[in-house]
Amino acid sequence: MRLGFPSAFAIYYGDVMVEITSKDNLLIKKILKLNSSAKQRKKLGMFVVEGLRISLDAMLSNCQIDALLLTEKAISKYSEKLEKLIEYSSVTYIVKESIFNSISETETPQGVLCVIKALDKKSLFDTIKDNGKFLALDGIQDPSNLGTILRTAEAVGINGVILSKDCCDIYSPKVVRGSMGAIFRLPYFTVDTICDFLLDNKNIESFASVVDCNAEKISNIDFPKSCVVVVGNEGNGVKQETIDTCNQKFTIPMLGRAESLNASVAASIIMWEMMK
Repeated sequence: MRLGFPSAFAIYYGDVMVEITSKDNLLIKKILKLNSSAKQRKKLGMFVVEGLRISLDAMLSNCQIDALLLTEKAISKYSEKLEKLIEYSSVTYIVKESIFNSISETETPQGVLCVIKALDKKSLFDTIKDNGKFLALDGIQDPSNLGTILRTAEAVGINGVILSKDCCDIYSPKVVRGSMGAIFRLPYFTVDTICDFLLDNKNIESFASVVDCNAEKISNIDFPKSCVVVVGNEGNGVKQETIDTCNQKFTIPMLGRAESLNASVAASIIMWEMMK
């Protein structure tokens, strides 16, 4: 297929074209809502990814792309890479640069954006494997932290991530960008509380990360082939009820005057130790 789009800004349904030239277009309004509201993302069962690389990742991960939005500049610059993405997507929209900039969440937009159906990964956790190593996130609030944690989890080979429902929305634009595509490939799902999850899965050994000089040093922990390690909220750490439910607790010893580590940094250290 060769890209030879006319200068008109249009929606492509096969050979049928419908112009879209206004910021008041219903799709544009929907994308703005999806970008800004976790409630809308949950209600509509959709989320937005922006950028060429992550859009291609979505395609390669067999995500359902309900809409692909492109600028003419993007088509001119990335024509070869976009051909398969256009063929794969349900509908392709060509929009004005100014309209794309109004819905973009990045400082330097590439002119490529996808509206994707929410992923269903819960079935991957219906039965916890006896040899799986999992990370549990107890109330992580910062989207940048969550995105980095997901990216690192995939990189080091964590088998999956469990999130408490009071974590920030995994489909927020910052999380999606920060994950660098890990959100499509890494098994994860959300539970009411990490405590309840651990009580329902007593067959897997659990560890809580704490800021406690009396706790065992992480370097002394021999993480078994089957385990869940809990990382807590940026300000308050792991909830006490979760700590009480875990089989063991440990700490990352620190020198100097720092009282704690950034949540994503702490999680990265923990995951590295888990997978050694």
